[in-house]
Amino acid sequence: MLKHLMSEGTAGILVLLLIISCDSDSPDYDDGSGKNGGSDTDTDSDGGSYSDSDSDNDSDSDSDSDTDSDADTDSDSDSDSDGDGPHPGKIPEVTGTCPDFVQGEVTFNPAGLTTERKAKIWIGNDAQSKKGPIIFYWHGMGSFPEEVLLGLTNQVINAVKDQGGIVVAPIEDPAAGQYEWYLVGGGQENDLILMDEIVACAIENVGIDTGRIHSIGMSAGGLNTAQVSYRRSNYIASVVTYSGGISYFMPPAQDDSNMFAAMIFHGGSSDEYLINFEDTSETYYKRLTDDGHFAFMCDHGKGHSIPTDAVQSVWKFFQDHPYGTDPSPYETGLPDGFPDYCELEQ
Repeated sequence: MLKHLMSEGTAGILVLLLIISCDSDSPDYDDGSGKNGGSDTDTDSDGGSYSDSDSDNDSDSDSDSDTDSDADTDSDSDSDSDGDGPHPGKIPEVTGTCPDFVQGEVTFNPAGLTTERKAKIWIGNDAQSKKGPIIFYWHGMGSFPEEVLLGLTNQVINAVKDQGGIVVAPIEDPAAGQYEWYLVGGGQENDLILMDEIVACAIENVGIDTGRIHSIGMSAGGLNTAQVSYRRSNYIASVVTYSGGISYFMPPAQDDSNMFAAMIFHGGSSDEYLINFEDTSETYYKRLTDDGHFAFMCDHGKGHSIPTDAVQSVWKFFQDHPYGTDPSPYETGLPDGFPDYCELEQ
């Protein structure tokens, strides 16, 4: 089944959701409505090799929700990256009427688009008092926003929420065509206009850490994330691609001074669905490293699938790579607990 959600059929994601909601070894299913089948402090069997001795779903032994020994991700107590985010002039401005940020499906009406757009949002009460990260998840072709429950898991989503952060899974525009995201099959930036509006409205209505804006996606969503990384380099902090990369369209850089980092997954030579994602991942890696970015490859060898064993490593990577992180703290080696198949180029 995992191989062919991931071959991106509707049947696969429906089976996925059934497993998530019924399998006792899977994380509790939270459909974005604020209702789920269990505790928000569960652990799953697919979250990697990090563990702690408390109940906050992070990798340390304190009672907060980050991976260090204090209550946020810097040396103070405000749960932000201490003002090291993009220059304010690089942050998008609100162009329409901002909706309330509530858990569930939310509608946006940014200027420049002829139709409203929707996104699934996961947000908690801590967002009102802390400035946390915002993570965008772009699903694969034929899939649904709920794919994020596999690509990040409820455990990571809850950790983001505990930091006052937001997870956003945009809903595709049918007008985008077969590949569901405009930049996978063409050059229109409609999905990025939506992303800009969500970022701007999150700042206005909730408050986020502008130094911790991240993107991740699977397959078509991973191809879109590669486009996002360059085309929104004004503010993107770091990105992760699952079977993504660059296929037909080489993205222009919005800000070539932003050395955002990238963690790039593919499933080896059998990672194919319409195109070969080992090739597209290698193309993306070469573009990044030629441009001076820190990036590394993770060949999990399982074909066209989400590497669920690496999800906690993905979350740690995001936390360790806020905007402007250069050089990367991973330059001399990856952290303990990262999958063995992730390697730095020697």
